[in-house]
Amino acid sequence: MSSVLGGVYNTFIRSNAVFLTTIFAGAFATELVFDTGANKIWDSVNKGRQWKDIKAKYVTSGEDDDGDDE
Repeated sequence: MSSVLGGVYNTFIRSNAVFLTTIFAGAFATELVFDTGANKIWDSVNKGRQWKDIKAKYVTSGEDDDGDDE
């Protein structure tokens, strides 16, 4: 057990620059995973009620009906 902890210490904690880089990389990865997971849960709970799901009902492709045609 102490050899594992010693390896972790020598790899990640011994140098302040490596330690801070590990912390920032871990925070970035955690944020990415959390945001992706939260968005997937939100999309599954609200399926059919979001603009991306009902857009086809209200927008006709290829037609721009704003009245500015000259």
